[in-house]
Amino acid sequence: AEGSAVRRGGAERPLTSRGAQLPPPCRASWISPTAARGGRESSVFRLGNVVHALVAARKTTELPEVLPRICLTASNLTRALYFFCDTVLWLKSVGLQSDIKKAKWQNWATKCYYFSLLMNLARDWYEVSWRLEQAVQEEKMKENCFGDEQPQQRNSSKCNGLHGFLFLLFQILRSHPPLLLDVVKNLCDLSGPLDTLGIYKTNPGVIGFCGLLSSLVGILTLASPHLKLKE
Repeated sequence: AEGSAVRRGGAERPLTSRGAQLPPPCRASWISPTAARGGRESSVFRLGNVVHALVAARKTTELPEVLPRICLTASNLTRALYFFCDTVLWLKSVGLQSDIKKAKWQNWATKCYYFSLLMNLARDWYEVSWRLEQAVQEEKMKENCFGDEQPQQRNSSKCNGLHGFLFLLFQILRSHPPLLLDVVKNLCDLSGPLDTLGIYKTNPGVIGFCGLLSSLVGILTLASPHLKLKE
């Protein structure tokens, strides 16, 4: 389930999957040998991101459950398109392809990333709803086991209305840290595309805070792989 878009001085640029900002567009009239080598390495890295996303999409097509398979495959494919747009923007930034319409490709990159995040959140909601259903079934089993011996305890543990639903949701997310972190990261990453596409306008402070929180979650899951939500 990676990047967002930020607004800096009125300009909007997509972010890479780790939250690093894409290079600002700069047209060079010449490229030194060192810069040329760096440019080749950068292009290989970007193409590697595309290949990695396509390989991930190929793996997720083998998932046994239908909804996670569809959501994660669609997410990885649109992430591959995002990295392709990233590569095109890089060609523009280093002056290798000057006739590229930067605004058009930035818009496509943001839309691809936005759709990828929506698919990740749909998968997260599938995980949450499945665990909610399991929790409700467990409550019913407890009720059947206890019968009418402990009516007060049974009634207090019942999930009634919005308050009960939110309490149960809180309990599930608290008891499953990888799912909680994935939801938080995807929601934080969503703030950038929402603002860039004009769906929900906010201010740079909120986007910056969400980006920082998303980066911290990403670092945490890298440092502790058991906190990363498994496919």
